[in-house]
Amino acid sequence: MFDKIKTGLEEAVAYERGTLRAKTTKLSVLPVDHYEADEIREIRKSTGFTQAVFAQYMGVSVKTVEAWEAGRNHPEGTACRLLALTQKDPAFPIKTGIVAR
Repeated sequence: MFDKIKTGLEEAVAYERGTLRAKTTKLSVLPVDHYEADEIREIRKSTGFTQAVFAQYMGVSVKTVEAWEAGRNHPEGTACRLLALTQKDPAFPIKTGIVAR
Protein backbone atom coordinates (compact mmCIF):
# COMPACT_ATOMS: atom_id res chain seq x y z
CA MET A 1 0.00 0.00 0.00
CA PHE A 2 2.81 2.40 0.88
CA ASP A 3 4.44 1.93 -2.53
CA LYS A 4 1.20 2.83 -4.35
CA ILE A 5 0.79 5.99 -2.27
CA LYS A 6 4.44 6.92 -2.79
CA THR A 7 4.15 6.39 -6.56
CA GLY A 8 1.01 8.51 -6.68
CA LEU A 9 2.66 11.34 -4.79
CA GLU A 10 5.75 11.19 -7.00
CA GLU A 11 3.51 11.38 -10.09
CA ALA A 12 1.67 14.38 -8.61
CA VAL A 13 4.95 16.20 -7.98
CA ALA A 14 6.19 15.39 -11.51
CA TYR A 15 2.92 16.68 -12.95
CA GLU A 16 3.22 19.93 -10.98
CA ARG A 17 6.77 20.38 -12.25
CA GLY A 18 5.62 19.82 -15.81
CA THR A 19 7.69 16.68 -16.34
CA LEU A 20 4.71 14.33 -16.52
CA ARG A 21 1.55 14.67 -18.57
CA ALA A 22 -1.73 14.05 -16.81
CA LYS A 23 -3.38 10.72 -17.49
CA THR A 24 -6.83 11.23 -18.90
CA THR A 25 -9.72 8.95 -19.69
CA LYS A 26 -12.35 9.89 -22.20
CA LEU A 27 -15.83 8.63 -21.46
CA SER A 28 -18.99 8.68 -23.50
CA VAL A 29 -22.35 8.44 -21.76
CA LEU A 30 -24.94 6.57 -23.78
CA PRO A 31 -28.35 8.16 -24.16
CA VAL A 32 -31.07 7.05 -21.77
CA ASP A 33 -33.29 4.30 -23.19
CA HIS A 34 -37.04 4.81 -23.13
CA TYR A 35 -39.43 2.02 -22.23
CA GLU A 36 -42.97 1.21 -23.25
CA ALA A 37 -45.54 -0.36 -20.92
CA ASP A 38 -45.11 -3.92 -22.24
CA GLU A 39 -41.30 -3.69 -21.93
CA ILE A 40 -41.52 -2.56 -18.31
CA ARG A 41 -43.95 -5.37 -17.49
CA GLU A 42 -41.60 -7.92 -19.12
CA ILE A 43 -38.58 -6.56 -17.23
CA ARG A 44 -40.48 -6.80 -13.94
CA LYS A 45 -41.70 -10.32 -14.71
CA SER A 46 -38.18 -11.42 -15.68
CA THR A 47 -37.08 -10.59 -12.12
CA GLY A 48 -39.95 -12.57 -10.62
CA PHE A 49 -41.01 -9.53 -8.57
CA THR A 50 -44.53 -8.46 -7.81
CA GLN A 51 -45.44 -4.88 -8.59
CA ALA A 52 -45.01 -4.05 -4.90
CA VAL A 53 -41.48 -5.47 -4.67
CA PHE A 54 -40.53 -3.97 -8.04
CA ALA A 55 -41.77 -0.57 -6.84
CA GLN A 56 -39.56 -0.79 -3.74
CA TYR A 57 -36.61 -1.85 -5.90
CA MET A 58 -37.17 1.07 -8.29
CA GLY A 59 -37.73 3.53 -5.43
CA VAL A 60 -41.20 4.49 -6.58
CA SER A 61 -44.76 3.84 -5.45
CA VAL A 62 -46.83 0.85 -6.52
CA LYS A 63 -49.16 3.31 -8.25
CA THR A 64 -46.22 4.51 -10.35
CA VAL A 65 -45.36 0.97 -11.46
CA GLU A 66 -49.04 0.38 -12.25
CA ALA A 67 -49.10 3.58 -14.34
CA TRP A 68 -45.90 2.58 -16.18
CA GLU A 69 -47.28 -0.86 -16.99
CA ALA A 70 -50.62 0.61 -18.11
CA GLY A 71 -48.88 3.17 -20.33
CA ARG A 72 -50.37 6.13 -18.44
CA ASN A 73 -46.95 7.34 -17.37
CA HIS A 74 -43.35 6.68 -18.45
CA PRO A 75 -40.18 6.35 -16.39
CA GLU A 76 -37.44 8.92 -16.88
CA GLY A 77 -33.77 9.40 -16.09
CA THR A 78 -32.43 7.22 -13.32
CA ALA A 79 -35.40 4.86 -13.45
CA CYS A 80 -34.63 4.17 -17.12
CA ARG A 81 -30.97 3.48 -16.30
CA LEU A 82 -32.04 1.00 -13.60
CA LEU A 83 -34.51 -0.62 -16.01
CA ALA A 84 -31.71 -1.00 -18.59
CA LEU A 85 -29.44 -2.72 -16.05
CA THR A 86 -32.26 -5.01 -14.98
CA GLN A 87 -33.26 -5.80 -18.56
CA LYS A 88 -29.65 -6.75 -19.34
CA ASP A 89 -29.44 -8.99 -16.25
CA PRO A 90 -32.69 -9.84 -14.44
CA ALA A 91 -30.62 -11.10 -11.49
CA PHE A 92 -29.00 -7.65 -11.10
CA PRO A 93 -31.15 -6.63 -8.09
CA ILE A 94 -30.15 -9.80 -6.22
CA LYS A 95 -26.48 -9.85 -7.31
CA THR A 96 -25.94 -6.28 -6.19
CA GLY A 97 -27.74 -6.75 -2.88
CA ILE A 98 -30.37 -4.13 -3.70
CA VAL A 99 -32.96 -6.84 -3.11
CA ALA A 100 -32.37 -9.63 -0.60
CA ARG A 101 -34.16 -12.94 -0.75
